[in-house]
Amino acid sequence: MSKVLIKNIGTLQTPVGSYAHKGAEQGENLVLKNAAILIDKGIITEIISGDGANIKFRVEEEQKEADSVIDADGHLVTPGLVESHTHMIFGGYRQHELPKKLRGATYLDILREGGGINDTVRATRASSFEELYEKTSKFLDEVSSFGVTTCEIKSGYGLDFDTEVKCLEVLKKLNQEHPLDVVSTFMGAHALPPEFKGNIDEGKPDDKEGFFRLMNEKLLPYIAEHDLADFVDIFIEEEVFSVEEGRAYLEKAKELGYDIKVHADEIKSIGGTELAGEMKAKSAEHLIVADSKGIEALAKGGTVAVCLPGTSFYLGSTFAPVREMIEKEVPVAIATDFNPGSCPCLNLQLMMNLAILKYKMLPEEILTAVTVNAAAALNMENIVGTVEVGKQADLAIWSIDDFNMACYRYGSNLVKKTIKKGELI
Repeated sequence: MSKVLIKNIGTLQTPVGSYAHKGAEQGENLVLKNAAILIDKGIITEIISGDGANIKFRVEEEQKEADSVIDADGHLVTPGLVESHTHMIFGGYRQHELPKKLRGATYLDILREGGGINDTVRATRASSFEELYEKTSKFLDEVSSFGVTTCEIKSGYGLDFDTEVKCLEVLKKLNQEHPLDVVSTFMGAHALPPEFKGNIDEGKPDDKEGFFRLMNEKLLPYIAEHDLADFVDIFIEEEVFSVEEGRAYLEKAKELGYDIKVHADEIKSIGGTELAGEMKAKSAEHLIVADSKGIEALAKGGTVAVCLPGTSFYLGSTFAPVREMIEKEVPVAIATDFNPGSCPCLNLQLMMNLAILKYKMLPEEILTAVTVNAAAALNMENIVGTVEVGKQADLAIWSIDDFNMACYRYGSNLVKKTIKKGELI
């Protein structure tokens, strides 16, 4: 397919510019009425808008020349949504944890018992390449139905050499074969695996030194050499990894040429957000209990705050202080955190609903958060995230007339058509 025309766009709404939007600019969107988009070889070549006979004639002439015509039926069109934080590649599920949570067990309680991440690690290690490929491909199909055209996926449920490499090889193949762009993040430092755990009763401490030797001397160099990941991430949290451990690990990752991300301040505020800003991480993610000091560090470091309202909702915890982040000029992105333990939800539209209700974000701020700011968190802002000439033709055609309705209605999929590189998915 070469030349494509998208016609009868009632409202075209998009952020503008290939950079992370912060402060007041996060709430600035371009809104065009009666628009059409011309696409050639997957790239937007022209945007037509306005009333009158001349515009109508122009669209009719372009329709004659187009190889394909997509009718928006007078509805809303936005950039394709960008999903900037998932843990989508894993074996098994963890529905058996629900009764424990209802009885009062916390995330860390379940982890101490050998469950949580460890449960998923066992199932992921036992899964074949083919099983992981098929399962993750179906997840990508589902997210594309919600208007997502680019998706980040983290490893981190292998925690050993063979399984982490297997998962990243699956993601590399999916990026080559699935319609969506898949951005891979290596998160081998997600938790300390069982083989490195100590035994208090026997007086045997955790072998974190041995674990980081595996990460630093084997996995990080191998993954860099074989181009298996775009980013390196680590979970800085009480009873997981400390700020000092995170700093040393991320410095090693940067030496090898990786961009870095940080899971920070999800449960306890122990300095992960400050570290992300200090090291100028591309993004800091979760930030549920981030404080003013951490937020100021993000602003100073130019780090995107990837906030995950579905996790707060599912865990029954507080919600990230997003209004303070916006006021202090931190660019905010919104993502699902889809994973088998703390947010088993793939619906980015639902996260938009939670963002307006719990983060008190304006609709325009939310659209920026799930498009260009999410793209910036993935180093994709020059390619996707806005509807502009020269950008990849990744678009969502909605079944509604304005973006306010997308934030207002919840529980239904309001995207009618998803377009990737000018083609319907």
